[in-house]
Amino acid sequence: MSHLKRVAAPTAYHHYIRHKRSALVGLLLLTAALFLAAVAMGPVRIPVTEVISALLGTGEPSRFGTIIRNIRLPQAAAALIAGVGLAAAGTAMQSILRNPLGSPFTLGIANAGAFGAALTVTFFGTGVMRSTVADAVAITSPLLTTAGAFAFCMLTALVIVWIAELRGATPETMVLCGVALSSLFSAGTMFLQYFADDTQLAAIVFWTFGDVARAGPQQIVIMTLVTSGGLLYFWMQRWAFNAIDAGDETARGLGVRVQRVRMAGMMIASLMTAVIVSFLGVIGFVGLVSPHIVRRLLGDDHRFLIPGSCLTGGALLLASDTVARIAMAPHVLPVAVLTAFLGAPAFLYLLIRGYRR
Repeated sequence: MSHLKRVAAPTAYHHYIRHKRSALVGLLLLTAALFLAAVAMGPVRIPVTEVISALLGTGEPSRFGTIIRNIRLPQAAAALIAGVGLAAAGTAMQSILRNPLGSPFTLGIANAGAFGAALTVTFFGTGVMRSTVADAVAITSPLLTTAGAFAFCMLTALVIVWIAELRGATPETMVLCGVALSSLFSAGTMFLQYFADDTQLAAIVFWTFGDVARAGPQQIVIMTLVTSGGLLYFWMQRWAFNAIDAGDETARGLGVRVQRVRMAGMMIASLMTAVIVSFLGVIGFVGLVSPHIVRRLLGDDHRFLIPGSCLTGGALLLASDTVARIAMAPHVLPVAVLTAFLGAPAFLYLLIRGYRR
């Protein structure tokens, strides 16, 4: 009997691992399919075979080559990288804070970026009006606006960590600090909008709408490098995150330096968020919803939760951007509107289903 138990346990474990890996492969295929769809779909429909040929560099030059290389591919790449980065940051924040509401959006980092951008528009005049309907507002100094948004994102993260140090770095302290700072920066943005003229107000609202089409090749490279570095750190700390999920005392008993992991994880997740928000604007719900969706599918083991959340975040933002481009063509909806429309009901459904269980 004991021999049968010893045999059954490894078999069940291998089946468990095989199931998780199969789900990850399914998410990877879904994300790849959505990436191809994002490049192929739009005002000009491009056959998927030509998209694949252009991506692989095979076949004869296509008449769609310019659209794919200069417009669709950078936009799809920005959506994929931003979705992966925001989902990874949300997963890390929820784990190290042991709070299901932890995300770059709910902790005030995104609102801080919006305030920084609004500040540069108001005091440095970086927004102008144009005569075209398709591009009625433009940011004349994207570098200055990006720098302002990035500075306030990182300032918010430093303030949260500093206050948490004073109070002992409890998860509750960090979350409450983030909520307070989020309200503060939202009020600051509304204050600037109240005194802004028509051009400044339009530019502030325009920047607040998240748009993955803003990122050029340089911005995509920077986002990729920062996101890859953050993912590498999170993956190296996957066992520490699992231990922290069991409680701080349990994690310390297993040799995890909880406070150091918590502080480093917060700063790296904030850095990833700051870079993405400063380049693309405010994109909510991706970092909050993606980890919860994956937890329903794969559980809380960070060996599978981290890559699963990244793939889900990339797929969610790719799907949202594609729908935003074709839903009201030739008009393009802000992708942040679609993520909110898709994310909020999905999150409520997950909450209600969880409570019923």
